[in-house]
Amino acid sequence: MTQTTNTTQTTENTTTVLVTGATGRTGRRVADAARAAGLTVRAASRSGAVRFDWADPATWDAALSGADGAYLAYPTDIGAPDAADAVGALSRRAVELGVRRLVLLSARGEDQALPAEEALRASGAAWTVLRCAWFQQNFSEGPLLDQVRGDELAFAAPDGLREPFIDVQDIAETAVAVLRDPAGRYAGEVLDLTGPELLTWGEALGAVARATGTDKAYVAVPAGDYGAALGEFGVPEEEVAFLVELFTTLLDGRNASLSGDVERVLGRGPRPFAAFAERAAADGVWK
Repeated sequence: MTQTTNTTQTTENTTTVLVTGATGRTGRRVADAARAAGLTVRAASRSGAVRFDWADPATWDAALSGADGAYLAYPTDIGAPDAADAVGALSRRAVELGVRRLVLLSARGEDQALPAEEALRASGAAWTVLRCAWFQQNFSEGPLLDQVRGDELAFAAPDGLREPFIDVQDIAETAVAVLRDPAGRYAGEVLDLTGPELLTWGEALGAVARATGTDKAYVAVPAGDYGAALGEFGVPEEEVAFLVELFTTLLDGRNASLSGDVERVLGRGPRPFAAFAERAAADGVWK
């Protein structure tokens, strides 16, 4: 589903793009895709050559000044309690400095993300929101990787829950296509980004098992029990509470549908999970 509202539109070409979180899961792929498309990239992070810290507004102006567009990926989670204030403040400052286009990474079905999306809309920018399904790369990067490498994955998704897992590379290429579109066709839209199929977490893990020639089992854990386990591993109490609330709502089946927005923007269908698993296995990710 897409959503269109009135917003500033531009027909000027985007040539210089700020990529926040450029060392992260989506940011580094957006930076690479933007370079491949011929854009000048400011790959920003807290410790990189272009320093940018969401928690330190003193770092914002140097990163934003002279950029035509920006990809915004908020750390921790776009639904975190402090995300809306930070996204709103940064977006307004970007507009003041002449950054015409802003693309925000958001989460499909995450009610907690709506305040940050609204803060972006209110900034006056030519904005686009990318509401993304669960990443295929959650199985190859991040906190679940060690479990996936083993013979059992325990997570808070119910056994029968089906998700349209999306390849992060498709997110990156969509973000760049939006940023560099000379007609600004996607300004004021919420793009709903999914993969091409609905899979249970067990079926997705099965694709990893087939690609690696191993046996793997998925174990569904109630969200509260999963949160308790996170607490035992040292995750702060406030973060555990947020994650339990997030998983309780987000993993209720609300995302069990497919969208055609990747194909609409890129002119091709999204990458299937099996292709991701085969690539990752060939790269030795799960060894």
